[in-house]
Amino acid sequence: MKPKTTDGLHLEAISIALNGQTLLSLSAHVRPGDILTVMGPSGSGKSVLLSYLGGFLDPAFTASGRVLIDGDDLTRVAPEKRRCGMLFQDPLLFPHLSVGGNLLFGLTPSIVKRDQRRRMVERALVDVELEGFFERDPATLSGGEKARVALQRVMLSAPRLLLLDEPFSKLDSDLRQQTRALIFSRAKAAGLPVILVTHDQADADTAGGPVVVIGEDIGR
Repeated sequence: MKPKTTDGLHLEAISIALNGQTLLSLSAHVRPGDILTVMGPSGSGKSVLLSYLGGFLDPAFTASGRVLIDGDDLTRVAPEKRRCGMLFQDPLLFPHLSVGGNLLFGLTPSIVKRDQRRRMVERALVDVELEGFFERDPATLSGGEKARVALQRVMLSAPRLLLLDEPFSKLDSDLRQQTRALIFSRAKAAGLPVILVTHDQADADTAGGPVVVIGEDIGR
């Protein structure tokens, strides 16, 4: 589902600190369909940045700065109303739900008719070459299949932006390349501004957008 994006994502003077030590300071403009890659060692604040953007930063951290999407200030908006799609290192599929159940869970609640919801989920599965997987147990899927289901669950939620927390790091080399290409192409087609945090230079190279390096003086 294509969101109505125009101006993209603005990060205005974002600053995050822990125990008085500044972890990162960042300002950026990510246009619809573009990818901003944030790189840095473990402990540098990459994932903390995504938590702040998503609205669920641990209160142990202090933060300031504004998060705007198409002119709307999300900084004090509740996490569930920000419409931030997130993908993590693990696909985090619900084990008690089928593949179709996972996608129905992600589907925007504005679609209320049961038959329409089922059709949308079936189309989403066909779209990533998982036709006939509606009733499958997620535990029976390969790593690449799980990644595709996780992506479609996010896309069905009609996000306004996409936050990627090293979602390729646990895939083998071939799957990593395929999954990168799939996620980046879908985000571009949907006009979503994307922030990717990663250790992997190949991720940044494939993303093709600007790269910000943070926390080089903070060890692993």
